[in-house]
Amino acid sequence: MRLVFVYNADRGLFNAATDSVHKLLSPGTYECRLCQVTYGAFAMRRAWRDYLDGLGLPLVFLHRDEFLGTYPALTELPLPVILTDGGPAYALPLVPPAPSTIDACTNLDALIAATNEALQRRP
Repeated sequence: MRLVFVYNADRGLFNAATDSVHKLLSPGTYECRLCQVTYGAFAMRRAWRDYLDGLGLPLVFLHRDEFLGTYPALTELPLPVILTDGGPAYALPLVPPAPSTIDACTNLDALIAATNEALQRRP
């Protein structure tokens, strides 16, 4: 099993720059809570990186545009989302209902707690 983190943002330098500015100037209207709580202005937060490293699972990080190409059967899934993926035909949200649960995480500790709880429920 691997974890797939899908951001509600597109890839690219221009998008990254505008997203950083948006998070700083108007965090309340920023569309990706996963990005907001796991990244600072320019890089992944150290506590999140340490947490992910400690999971001992393969990790994949996708932006919205990458996700749509990689998982075409899941294009209706609201983003952001964290998926468990056991192969090309198996991908399920880890934290259902993922977007509302992720959106409820107003800080990194809450996201880590929600992720831990979801991982403990997995068979």
